[in-house]
Amino acid sequence: MAAGIDDIAIYIPQLYVEASDFAKARGLDPEKLERGLGIGQMAIVDTNQDPACLASNACLNVMQKNKLSPDEIGRLYVATESAFDESKAMNSYVIGMLEQVYGEGTFGHCGGIECKFACVSGSYALYDNTNWIRAGEAEGKYALVVVSDIAKYDLGSSGEVTQGAGAIAMLLNDNPRLLAFDPKVTSTSIKNEYDFYRPFGKETPIVHGQYSNLLYLIQVKNALIDYKRKVINTGLIKLKEGETILDHVDYLNMHLPYSNMGKKALAYLVRHEWRDLPRWKKIIEKIGMDEPTPKDPRGTIESVLADAEFMAKDHQFTKLFTNTEEYVELYESKLSSSLIGSKMIGNLYTASLYLGFRSSLEFEYQKGVNLNGKRVGFCSYGSGASAMIFSGIIQPEYEQVVKDMNLEAEIGPRTKLSLEEYEDLHENKRSPENNIRSANKEFILVDVNTSTESRGERQYTFVS
Repeated sequence: MAAGIDDIAIYIPQLYVEASDFAKARGLDPEKLERGLGIGQMAIVDTNQDPACLASNACLNVMQKNKLSPDEIGRLYVATESAFDESKAMNSYVIGMLEQVYGEGTFGHCGGIECKFACVSGSYALYDNTNWIRAGEAEGKYALVVVSDIAKYDLGSSGEVTQGAGAIAMLLNDNPRLLAFDPKVTSTSIKNEYDFYRPFGKETPIVHGQYSNLLYLIQVKNALIDYKRKVINTGLIKLKEGETILDHVDYLNMHLPYSNMGKKALAYLVRHEWRDLPRWKKIIEKIGMDEPTPKDPRGTIESVLADAEFMAKDHQFTKLFTNTEEYVELYESKLSSSLIGSKMIGNLYTASLYLGFRSSLEFEYQKGVNLNGKRVGFCSYGSGASAMIFSGIIQPEYEQVVKDMNLEAEIGPRTKLSLEEYEDLHENKRSPENNIRSANKEFILVDVNTSTESRGERQYTFVS
């Protein structure tokens, strides 16, 4: 049975920080942020917004767009790493908000959980619900998978420049108009790591940036090796001599903690895939230097990062490689459109991969590309650490969904924050009712109970 994404909707907070203003205030080079990291604006939540609000608004958007009733939704999963309760699942909050619009008890039949595995959990949620549909358990109903996060780092930390917030809701069924997932090829790689984590009671994460970036690349590469084995064994893709699996994937979506990380990840995977092919010899000749290897190629990530000579040479080699005609052509055709949304919005944790997918659809369609039958690859990564690679085919009816996509219009009018306003919001100096912008046709947080008996209970309302 086919299964995949029938439609997709976003909800992005309308407050934002301009990266160039932020850089100047922090004594950073604005060009490094904008060109080096690919950061333009960072979406910031208002005082009356939390991840559950964002998720509920994205769900409402996709339901209203498709004129769906609650009876047509069989499952509702929320994937997040911004959870605010250690027991009560975020999807129950979302259902409570949706029932303010659709009526009390209207989602009572709807199963679901909150999923957690850093940024990769949305992909696991998609996989679970896709298989629920394939197994015939859906009985004609849709599954709603929502990825919702607030990426927040300590003031003055290196991660502060990679913040953002938003939610993306994906509607799944057995006759998808947008994308049907390739069966029996989803591949994972997992390892116990402390590259990025957020201990109980801490609002912001502990990050080992360089370590996490390299671990991301290695884990995705390992998942790609398994994906290649599966697509060959199932006969989904037949490789000819001198070909790589990437030659058979039309578009790639990478996990994007910042947009240019996608470019780095693509370069790493391409180097791995091309290294044993005839084309690599020609590229090495063009670059004019051999690909460097660490002193201890089988060593730990720590030993590789400590090898200063290798790191410098590898950086030089990567820069030269990404300037070659072969890489630029591949980057422009397979990845570049997926990075545009990230530059506008920032880091979305679980939602960053799917913002990339959403961005790619809109901006490739605007180019006039016929997307029908194109294979899309998803390279998902979550710290702690796991990677997942899967793929799907864009369906003949895709234009029904894609033709009206417009990120700027869907985000709506945005309010630029001063640095003082941003820091007040960041440090929680404003109460929920002391919000900056007025809500309009959306769910907001109105209260968090502080009494002993009901501490932490959250109250939401829909502002019509």
